[in-house]
Amino acid sequence: MAVFGKTTQKEESSALESETPKVLSGAYANSVLRKPRITEKAYSMNAENRYVFEVSADASKPQIKRAVESVYGVHVVSVNTVNLPSRTRRFGRAMGRKSGVKKAMVEIKEGESLALFQAGM
Repeated sequence: MAVFGKTTQKEESSALESETPKVLSGAYANSVLRKPRITEKAYSMNAENRYVFEVSADASKPQIKRAVESVYGVHVVSVNTVNLPSRTRRFGRAMGRKSGVKKAMVEIKEGESLALFQAGM
């Protein structure tokens, strides 16, 4: 409450809190990012600062961006996603289904890299 036009410290501190970006907790970031998708094609994209992850089916692009930035400590430039459909597979005589996944291609800032993908294939 402002009396005679003065601002209180509570109002000033709340303005500072709203400007700071929200960081995801580790548990939430791990529920968004399932695992890195390491294939030949994904490994060749590392030269272009693009990394591929399997993510949860209901994850949005901003959630994926915040999760990668908080877990790996890099700056994300863009996120592209694709839903891979489920496929039927044969198990002996029975037909089964291989579940589909959501794949996210994440481009990070020039000059940064993820140590997870540096080992090579």
